[in-house]
Amino acid sequence: MISLNALLSAFDLGGTFVFAISGASAGVNRRLDLFGVLVLSFVAGNFGGITRDLLIGAVPPAAIADWRYLAVSLLAGAITFFWYSGINKLSNPVLIFDAAGLAFFAVAGAQKAVAFGLNPIMSALLGMLTGIGGGMMRDVLLAEIPVVLRADLYAVAALVGASVVVIGAVLRLPSEASAVVGAVLCFGLRYMAIQHGWRLPIADDRHQSAAETEETAPSKDRASCPNGKQ
Repeated sequence: MISLNALLSAFDLGGTFVFAISGASAGVNRRLDLFGVLVLSFVAGNFGGITRDLLIGAVPPAAIADWRYLAVSLLAGAITFFWYSGINKLSNPVLIFDAAGLAFFAVAGAQKAVAFGLNPIMSALLGMLTGIGGGMMRDVLLAEIPVVLRADLYAVAALVGASVVVIGAVLRLPSEASAVVGAVLCFGLRYMAIQHGWRLPIADDRHQSAAETEETAPSKDRASCPNGKQ
């Protein structure tokens, strides 16, 4: 039987690796040098976990205290930098690895929050924050609008995955099963959103409708008031 600590570590390291690949892939796409790619891989792979650990008081954060997180991040960055052609054969590599990292981190973040005694709602939110943190910092460093603010169900997928873990803990279900189901749901929802363009309503749609209404309203007023006065 796998212990909870071993499961948390496995999901954390798995999330670190795939998020690091997504960060490194984005760096290669922006033509950064080797150092820049490695920095971006570490930040993308570990920022969410560091934020989580600081918020729940698990200090020093695992990404700093455990050499494996740095090693996994640098390995992912080096693989991506030197063999990007192989990774690039995958369909939308950054988005796919980002979705996988999102699933790993959302589950690991929620499980660690539950283990530290946070209430269910905050545990689910912290799991979501763990999932989106690395991607947000990656995009900030690349001077882009963070994916979480504009992508197809990014934060929603993380929240769904984290919520499954929290519900499983409340119902005292096996943590391994809850983690696997939560990760699969998170990845599946994010992947389907990418493929089919599922998204929440965006500001442009609402503002466009409001602008069209404002453009037609004055013309109606002028038609009823030839002199332009009410």
